[in-house]
Amino acid sequence: MSVPHPIPARHKGFNRAEIVDQNFVEYVQFWQGDVARAPQDDEPVLPGSALDARGFRELLESQLISRHLDLMARVLRVQNKVFYTIGSSGHEGNAMVARLTRHTDPAFLHYRSGGFMAERFRKLPGMDPVMDSALSFAASREDPASGGRHKVWGSKPLWVLPQTSTIASHLPKALGTAIAIEQGRRIGHALPIPQDSIAVCSFGDASSNHATAQTAFNAAAWTAYQKLPAPVLFVCEDNGIGISVKTPGGWVANNFRHRPDLDYFHADGLDLAGGYADVQRAVEHCRRTRRPTFLHLTTTRVMGHAGTDFEIEWRSIDELVALEATDPLLRSAAIALASGLYDKDSLLNLYNATRNRCFEAAEDADSRPRLASLEEVMAPLAPYTPDAVRAEAERAADAAERERVFGGADKLPEAQPPKHLAVQIGQALHDLMAKYPESLLFGEDVAQKGGVYTVTKGLHKAFRNTRVFNTLLDETMILGLAQGYANMGMLPLPEIQYLAYFHNACDQIRGEAASLQFFSNDQYRNPMLMRVASLGYQRGFGGHFHNDNSITALRDIPGLVVGCPSRGDDAATMLRTMAALAKVDGRVTAFLEPIALYMTKDLHEAGDGRWQFSYPAPGEAMPLGEGRVYGDDADDLVVFTFGNGVPMSLRAAKRIEAEQGWKVRVVDLRWLVPLNDGFIATQAAKAKRILVVDEGRKSAGVGEGVITAIVEAGLGHVPLRRVVGADTFTPLAGAAFLVLPGDDDIVAAAESMRERT
Repeated sequence: MSVPHPIPARHKGFNRAEIVDQNFVEYVQFWQGDVARAPQDDEPVLPGSALDARGFRELLESQLISRHLDLMARVLRVQNKVFYTIGSSGHEGNAMVARLTRHTDPAFLHYRSGGFMAERFRKLPGMDPVMDSALSFAASREDPASGGRHKVWGSKPLWVLPQTSTIASHLPKALGTAIAIEQGRRIGHALPIPQDSIAVCSFGDASSNHATAQTAFNAAAWTAYQKLPAPVLFVCEDNGIGISVKTPGGWVANNFRHRPDLDYFHADGLDLAGGYADVQRAVEHCRRTRRPTFLHLTTTRVMGHAGTDFEIEWRSIDELVALEATDPLLRSAAIALASGLYDKDSLLNLYNATRNRCFEAAEDADSRPRLASLEEVMAPLAPYTPDAVRAEAERAADAAERERVFGGADKLPEAQPPKHLAVQIGQALHDLMAKYPESLLFGEDVAQKGGVYTVTKGLHKAFRNTRVFNTLLDETMILGLAQGYANMGMLPLPEIQYLAYFHNACDQIRGEAASLQFFSNDQYRNPMLMRVASLGYQRGFGGHFHNDNSITALRDIPGLVVGCPSRGDDAATMLRTMAALAKVDGRVTAFLEPIALYMTKDLHEAGDGRWQFSYPAPGEAMPLGEGRVYGDDADDLVVFTFGNGVPMSLRAAKRIEAEQGWKVRVVDLRWLVPLNDGFIATQAAKAKRILVVDEGRKSAGVGEGVITAIVEAGLGHVPLRRVVGADTFTPLAGAAFLVLPGDDDIVAAAESMRERT
């Protein structure tokens, strides 16, 4: 059956939304074509189509909902009744993906997913895509997705994990979720979704070029190459442009069609009748083979990137008119009329009824309350239930399992003599994995080798490759995997080999993992315990990548917890609390391990063994924010520090006491984010002098936060100095110690304070 294609006649006008809207109305009014006998619900909507009549009607309704939400947003944004205008117009064909997948297939969506969401809402009874979306557009506190914090496509019951305006940063965690579906089965973990689920991930053609997208594609192929299941459906919605930068014709197809171990399918997203079978093949292939699948969905973009994008200023009228002629709603109108399912009046009535429904919902949403206080805004960001966390942290692993893991009762770590930091971190990790059968430890070189510094030695033997395994050399994907495992209810323990390597992947924590609770109103969480070999003072091997003393990139991530132990027993009790924070409150935590202290056994002189400590018995844990104080009653000088600064300050304190006669108190902060301002103020309250020893850089280091806490507590009158690293990259070999603070610098700073007082 021949179906005419539209040729809009509008050649001028700046309000392209109004023109696109009127194009549909006029196209239907002036449509002339053959009309077939209306098919029954279970008959093809057009001869030869895989889409039946009922499916077409429902997909059309979803397309219209998506379109009128876009039009509503353009009109009401100027009235300050809605606050988001990035639309889905031209992408409404993604509703086919929603129809052919399940509501239990986790979805990580492109921001042009109005059609997908409207269709997925059909999967469960009693849900309203129009009102829910209107509440989100209006930033209403009653928005069921984000609670008014952002316009997101998201739904807890529909397994759509909220995304903000991401540029490919969601692809690694989508792949991680797909891998986690299979990993859960291998370790006997009860998944929250069916075992044959797939992960769905959509994005634009421009985003497919982003480094974060490429790392996900590479990791997916790397996984499939090894015959490991990775059931992710990558949906590239190709509209040929990224804001104003055009994608070269044929680029997506040529770039992805022949990639090994990334199975390529193409579908026409502009034509429901023609594209449905190809979308169906891609979905069924992904679910059946459990292989990463790339669905190249042809779309278009009408009405511009967003409401502020006046395309008429940078595109010719002829180009805009030709583009608007490809509007998928015009093609759907042609199918509706040619099939006999609708006549002109009934189709326009449906179109206008949908318009009215969207505008009425938007007006209703505008009358609902919005977030009105800082407390409301921040409520889901960093939940903390101290009593429950403490109870969980103090809960010991099963005694029999501990004996199995450690090789017998006589080999339990608490029965061993005092040990140094690296050994006790490893022992604590054995304990955590014995306690949490759903935990997984992974990263570069962590398995058979036991890590670069042997910290994870023995874990692979105790828990085998299903729970302790090496990854590809890609920090972005390591953290994407961690988010995927967390999505499936597991406890990920990813290792980042060096702090400098975290910077390559920072947005996986900043923009994704740590923001999920905030943007989902605490409906979704990414609990994880990220371990990072960190900080400076490493001898014999270094340079700026392996002696990175800057934690600034971690300090300003909202909701993140950062801890840094300086000794082995503290490391064990801190790890227990971090795991409990993840399990109980869904927190994302970062455990910074001072590399230079891994093997340190002595404090003041060789052989004194004073930096080795007994392993804390099961049931001991370190409360969040609690520091350690050396010399409680000493007030002549109080030194605030952390990490490598602790043994340095203790050595310096011994010299200061001997040379100047002062009593020195050393305060190990231990928890660096959030800083415990109250604890800092209490320790500073009786100090005659204060010294802040920060091994990080002068600018934006932890020391700035310590000083701020002291001053804001009204203690700014107390003489205060800072010993801190230089604002420079760390050089190789002995030159590194020229830019990092040392024992002598601490002693010299104390001496200068004597001279001034």
